[in-house]
Amino acid sequence: MKKMCFAVLFVLFMTVAAYAEININTATKDELNSLAGIGPIKAEAIVKHRQEKGPFKSIDELKNVYGIGDKLLDRIKSDITVGNVDVATEAKSTAKANATTAQAEVKAQEKSAQAPATNKKAENLPVQQKQ
Repeated sequence: MKKMCFAVLFVLFMTVAAYAEININTATKDELNSLAGIGPIKAEAIVKHRQEKGPFKSIDELKNVYGIGDKLLDRIKSDITVGNVDVATEAKSTAKANATTAQAEVKAQEKSAQAPATNKKAENLPVQQKQ
């Protein structure tokens, strides 16, 4: 009898877990990949968009991610949620993304400033004098 109760509870738990909505603001790539029509490339795009732009305020904002259109959104709409978008969390997430972008830009500028001149032809050209 205990085994039967355990089996029923296990099946019930698995059924509920299968129908749980995925929060697109907190989901990992693997969790997003489990959605119908979302593969590893689109899952990566969703995570990248979320990191750069901050959390999604509505499910419809998912259409701003490259590769996700109306048809795909209609297919997964019942399986996803944005949860409670906290303004403080959103601000912190956006600030972090902006700081990361700024750091990358500074590194790129430093790297290009340290790079030696590669245009040797321009250095050897004679200077033309005005007549």
